[in-house]
Amino acid sequence: MLKLRGGRTLYYGKGDVLSYRTYAAPLAVKPIPESPYAGDENIIFAHNIKFSVSGESLLTSFTEGDNSQVVATDSMKNFILRETSNYGGCTTEGLLAFLAERFLERYPHIDELAIEADRLPFSAVTVADGGGWSASDLVFRRSHNEHAGASLRWRREDGGAKLLKQESALSRVQLIKVRGSSFYGFVRDEYTTLPESHDRPLFIFLDIFWTYENAADAIDGGRGKYVPSEQVHDLAHTVFHSVHSPSIQSLIYAIGQRILVSFPQLSEVRFESNNRTWETVVEPADPASAGVYTEPRPPYGFQGFTLTREDLSEGNGRT
Repeated sequence: MLKLRGGRTLYYGKGDVLSYRTYAAPLAVKPIPESPYAGDENIIFAHNIKFSVSGESLLTSFTEGDNSQVVATDSMKNFILRETSNYGGCTTEGLLAFLAERFLERYPHIDELAIEADRLPFSAVTVADGGGWSASDLVFRRSHNEHAGASLRWRREDGGAKLLKQESALSRVQLIKVRGSSFYGFVRDEYTTLPESHDRPLFIFLDIFWTYENAADAIDGGRGKYVPSEQVHDLAHTVFHSVHSPSIQSLIYAIGQRILVSFPQLSEVRFESNNRTWETVVEPADPASAGVYTEPRPPYGFQGFTLTREDLSEGNGRT
């Protein structure tokens, strides 16, 4: 949310700007032990963008109905779509920075802006190729599963546009671990009906957000320090697989430590998680036997936590 000096809230903008760019610059990154991901050809570089602006000059559009300084939200949409074709980089964060700086150059009466985007994932289909199989470079399918994203906030200053806040994201991760998780030892009183569990299937929804020590490292793989969401995704999978977690709180802390150790260019990692663990219908006779489960009832538990580099100590993070 953008605010004017003195704390007054004033902003307006455009949401759901769907931009399908083809053949952006390829992204190359160094693989990490937890992930084979080394980059993206960016043949389809698609985003859902949300854009808002604020400025002292816009106050009269609210108080007096004076639209003389208002950039129509339809113009914002057209600016985003047309300028996306001029972007020469390879990352969501870089695209948002490019659009923000261009917009502030074009409209000098705008004081601040916020821009965020969800990357719309498309994956190459597998096709028969000379008796084998290969990934197509022409045909892609849209995924409605987890996706990357980013948000930036900029302010106009005497020396030019200043980046006030940067956050990258991996959203809508949904993971089920069939055994190797537990939850026991919690407070028990007259309100407690939940049984303790020493080995349970654990189904979580997870959003992960990360911020760089130097925001320039987020822009177009800056100096080889760009952190791709695909590696964060694979790292979270690896930790969930390998760690016996006594709670979701403990699990996200372990994932956060591993992320900060793997990527020293990050200053913090933030989590929002939901507990969507299935309800047991047929209890398995042993951990490897068949069990039957169903969706839980609508109320769900949720967790939020932020880790910074202060949460790391000697030897932590590699479990």
